[in-house]
Amino acid sequence: DRKKLHTAPVGQVFRLRPFHVLVATGGGYAGYRKYEDYKLEQLEKRGIEVPVKLASEWEVALYKSVPTRLLSRAWGRLNQVELPTWLRRPVYSLYIWTFGVNMKEAAVEDLHHYRNLSEFFRRKLKPQARPVCCLHSVISPSDGKILNFGQVKNCEVEQVKGVTYSLESFLGPRVGTEEMHFSEAPSGNSFQQQLVTKEGNELYHCVIYLAPGDYHCFHSPTDWRVSHRRHFPGSLMSVNPGVARWIKELFCHNERVVLTGDWKHGFFSLTAVGATNVGSIRIYFDQDLRTNSPRYSKGSYNDFSFISNNNKEGILMRKGEHLGEFNLGSTIVLIFEAPKDFKFHLKAGQKIHFGEALGSM
Repeated sequence: DRKKLHTAPVGQVFRLRPFHVLVATGGGYAGYRKYEDYKLEQLEKRGIEVPVKLASEWEVALYKSVPTRLLSRAWGRLNQVELPTWLRRPVYSLYIWTFGVNMKEAAVEDLHHYRNLSEFFRRKLKPQARPVCCLHSVISPSDGKILNFGQVKNCEVEQVKGVTYSLESFLGPRVGTEEMHFSEAPSGNSFQQQLVTKEGNELYHCVIYLAPGDYHCFHSPTDWRVSHRRHFPGSLMSVNPGVARWIKELFCHNERVVLTGDWKHGFFSLTAVGATNVGSIRIYFDQDLRTNSPRYSKGSYNDFSFISNNNKEGILMRKGEHLGEFNLGSTIVLIFEAPKDFKFHLKAGQKIHFGEALGSM
């Protein structure tokens, strides 16, 4: 009465394909880096200065080999799955506990109200939770942590202290002056000098990191005119401070949406940088934008102008107005022109909320 047991050759059972090896190796290494980041954070909390140790080319290549774009698309679809009512409270409560979410600020505090993770991530706040500062010309566009700020020097910007990236690589070629309200700069000038349109002005930057527990929407940091959008398809590596300290030009590798235009002092730009599981970047007034799409290849970029025959002004944004959202935490980079007496009211590493002052003249 014994049944025959059919077995497959050992070679077929344990056959490893290159893709599986790549995912396992890259994923394991990413986990190791996460552990290293945790140790660095603990040292910083104890006031011990951590020396900068940049990743080598092979380490960056190995990290980029992890299919984070595919995984992020899968995560996005998972977030859209409607959860049973009985499961919503335990799932969201675990997330709230893990990332320190303050649900008392949410417009809807009842966890059963959010049908899926995506709705929970994009939750709105109570109107009084984030008052917009009227005394300063530039406010924080989002909740987050200040990674770096200051003047742009030598065409390079600091993503964290001691680690820089190229201004031109990050923003891409200069947008045509027909979309701006200022005149053509001499072609012999550096890329940085071409962005500064008014004599006596300087170029400034500010980097804000949004953690997974932060409010995921972002707003207009000042009164300005958006004339152009440039979308860079790219990798979706983590942008947490530990990785930003480890990989040079991290923000230039990752997918990002660059909005450029001008404000009363000249050039102004806001860039939303994607990250692991944040393949979806949404700009409310830009219905044509599709991020983390298979049809776009890494290493390219695509442009869209908001200036047209019917709309000479572009998109006018008011300070504090809703601008866009992430599906999870990520990074906002502001690069703008301002007079030399512009002062930031910040400290590196500080927590900040949307609506609080960044700086003013």
